[in-house]
Amino acid sequence: MVFKVSVSAILVSNSVLLGHVYVIKILFFSLVNPSHVNLILRPARRTQKRRERNTMEKVSIWKNTLWPGDDGGFHNITQRSPKLISYLKPQTSIQSMPLTVVLHGPAGVGKTTVAKQLMLDWTQDDQAETSSSAFYLSCKDLNHKGTCTFAELISANGPDLQDAIPGILTQARKILFVVDGFDELRVPSGALIHDICGDWKKQKPVPVLLGSLLKRKMLPRSTLVITTRPGALRGLRLLVEQPLFIEIEGFLELDRKAYFLKHFEEETQALRAFELMKENAALFHMGSAPAVCWIVCTCLKRQMERGEDPASTCRTTTSLFLRFLCSQFTAARNSCPSDCLQASLKSVCLLAAEGIWTQTSVFDGEDLRRLGVKESALCPFLDKNILRKSKDCGACYSFIHLSVQQFLAAMFYVLETEKEDVGGHRCHIGDVQKLLSKEGRLKNPNLTQVGYFVFGLSNKERAMELETTFGCLVSTEVKQQLLKCRSVPHGKKPFSTVDTKEVLYCLYESQEEELVEDAMAPVTEISIHLTSTLEMMQSSFCLKHCQNLQKISLQVGKRIFLENDTTLKSDAQVERSQHDHHSLHLWADLCSVFSSNKNLNFLDVRESFLSQSSVRILCEQITHVTCHLQKVVIKNVSPADAYRDFCLAFIGKKPLTHLVLEGSVHGDEMLLLLLCEILKHPRCDLQHLKLGSCSDTPQRWADFSSALKINQSLKCLDLTASEFPDEGVKLLCSTLRHPTCFLQKLSLENCHLTEACCEELSSALIVNQRLTHLCLAKNNLGVGGVKILCEGLSYPECQLQTLVLCHCNINRHGCKYISKLLRGDSSLTDLDLSFNPIATGLCSLSEALKKPNCNLKCLGLWGCSITPFSCQDLASALISNQSLETLDLGQNTLGQSGIMVLLEALKQKNAPLRTLRLKIDKPTVEIQKLLKDVKESNPQLTIECSNARTARSLCCHFLS
Repeated sequence: MVFKVSVSAILVSNSVLLGHVYVIKILFFSLVNPSHVNLILRPARRTQKRRERNTMEKVSIWKNTLWPGDDGGFHNITQRSPKLISYLKPQTSIQSMPLTVVLHGPAGVGKTTVAKQLMLDWTQDDQAETSSSAFYLSCKDLNHKGTCTFAELISANGPDLQDAIPGILTQARKILFVVDGFDELRVPSGALIHDICGDWKKQKPVPVLLGSLLKRKMLPRSTLVITTRPGALRGLRLLVEQPLFIEIEGFLELDRKAYFLKHFEEETQALRAFELMKENAALFHMGSAPAVCWIVCTCLKRQMERGEDPASTCRTTTSLFLRFLCSQFTAARNSCPSDCLQASLKSVCLLAAEGIWTQTSVFDGEDLRRLGVKESALCPFLDKNILRKSKDCGACYSFIHLSVQQFLAAMFYVLETEKEDVGGHRCHIGDVQKLLSKEGRLKNPNLTQVGYFVFGLSNKERAMELETTFGCLVSTEVKQQLLKCRSVPHGKKPFSTVDTKEVLYCLYESQEEELVEDAMAPVTEISIHLTSTLEMMQSSFCLKHCQNLQKISLQVGKRIFLENDTTLKSDAQVERSQHDHHSLHLWADLCSVFSSNKNLNFLDVRESFLSQSSVRILCEQITHVTCHLQKVVIKNVSPADAYRDFCLAFIGKKPLTHLVLEGSVHGDEMLLLLLCEILKHPRCDLQHLKLGSCSDTPQRWADFSSALKINQSLKCLDLTASEFPDEGVKLLCSTLRHPTCFLQKLSLENCHLTEACCEELSSALIVNQRLTHLCLAKNNLGVGGVKILCEGLSYPECQLQTLVLCHCNINRHGCKYISKLLRGDSSLTDLDLSFNPIATGLCSLSEALKKPNCNLKCLGLWGCSITPFSCQDLASALISNQSLETLDLGQNTLGQSGIMVLLEALKQKNAPLRTLRLKIDKPTVEIQKLLKDVKESNPQLTIECSNARTARSLCCHFLS
């Protein structure tokens, strides 16, 4: 069976070597027919005007079966790729420099096979004038070699070459070196760049010789091909010069499907197995390696032959690998003593865990002796193709794939074993806490999958399957260790989005309800970003067992639902239908948590790409009598008509008290009508409503105003960025003047209000004695508008406490009217004038602050162009004022002199100020001393020097 490898060059930067930059793409394919190579040499565009030139050649590379039981040796490679070799061995003077090629990719995708193919092609190049030589250096072998010369190193496996080596090395341009498995090299840090040597006749440690080769001190005119896994790329980049990086991708989706069709005799079974694997994104990703495809096919085929449904097997990666392992030994279980098989399993698990922690995938006799593992103990796993014995390295052993090694390493943690001394066989193996730590996984990415498998093996049913097959007990302690590492301590903040994905993945892998309940018990808030159906499945499973959950923040990524995707071609309709059928089933399962969890009261859906069907499913759960949602935020979701469906779901929903609708609501003529129905319903208990960017006809606003008069529950209304016609403003103000209007907070931010609207607002403020908070930010009110507003606010009947006038084009003249208002007996306690050019009007404002009848407690002057000259007036006001508790002067260039004047004033202990925000770019010694003095004299005062503005408005949070 021939397999396909996709190779994509992702980085080339060698203009000296090639004259310009190239991008290479090589496709080795396919599974059923003779394989081919597609080689594309394409000059990358240095400018937008340069056109790409393409050449393509297809040549056969492999035939014969490479799997299972074959290590991909030379005898399987029968054909050649002259185009690639001509590229590696350029003949022109421009292309005369040596080339370093790095083949990188995950385990088991064919890097070594490609490298050996290149060796064969190199030595059989018919165009060469003289014979060429190729040498294979396995890093796993180099780990066990001592001091020698470079000549001895490369001739170690070919004693008959020793006499010819001197002559070969004198023609370095004709030599290809393959350095295989760079990630498996175990040398001290810095060893590869220490004591660089260029003499191939000198005795040196192997790391020195290899480093000299990679750094091109040794045989600098030779050609290098290096294979490595992605984890070692960073270290390799520091060694090699002007490399060509080629990514080996392994099986593509069509290759995997072809593999299944080849493996199964019946097409229906093959397609069924393939779809099950595809539904598990993690397992499907692993399937890029042929070995994993073989494992999945072997396992599922055996189940189907027994008449079993394999669906549950593919639910998690752990269940698939466990079923595969147990199925390999089920038949032989009665004929082999359980203690013998148990000892063999523990030996292999020890070997796997040691290898994962030391990042080793090949083990020799010395490793076995050090770990106390007998070679005879490996026989059962060798017989089942789980372990392989190397043909190139004598008595060296490796697992068929990294994922198998990771799975057996996870079993090491769950099997009950006798306690070992610290210096015993497991001295290199970390405990569960280290295994799951972020630091450990950053240093060794292979630990991540091991951690997933450990969670998966904590399942009781899987533990029984292990015990039945191998006669060994599963530890009960590991579950408590997992809880300790993955649960959230009481009183801590909720998971971050990244941590949430990790936790949900681990808990889903366990499929253990009791474990999930214990781990999620402290969680009251969770934020989930869904990017795949697998994440939806994981989230659904865990949220159902999170009974203390109160708030869910949800974000749904693109292409989870394809119903509204117009980019798909017509021939993809069937595939889209199948995809959505699966996605909607999982979505319905996830949404059921809203009607089943009695504590869940807050739903926040933002930046989400939904579909009509998915919105309908969510709304059905919201309308359920057992749904107790009180706060709902719907912001920037698609499709646009989803907002209508949500509104329909909220009509008559008594528990709902807070509702936010923002996003694609502009121009939706039905939305205001539906909101009216919500407000007029006798069961409506809505207290906070935010409707962003709404634009409608005067008639709709008239209906809305009528609904506000009927409704007696709404206390806070935010209409930010809505477009009001003049008639609409009049209707709203008429509502505010109505005796049955119970609004206390109103935001008309960025609603295109002008001076003309202020007459209506002013009269409404005089009549309405319930309204205490008003936001008019980002409206061009100007001096005239401020004057009219202040006249209304000055009436003793007006009870307004908070006024936000950010970005309202208020200058020093407008500041005079505000100052006059504050000097009177006004009820205003919170005022935000940020982003208004009032610097020259600060004098009058400061005078108002000095008056004993000024009740202002919070003043926002962020970004008001205040200069050092105004600070003396403000400092004087701070000394006299007896009410101001919060002052925001952020983003004003006050200078050292201005800041020092303010701090000197604040040294007085009688100042009531509790919070002061200043912009201090580079505090001088004098300022630092003053800050310290102020802190000592007024310990209750907090001075914030950050330039960040933490809230949209200092004075008012309308939906709090």
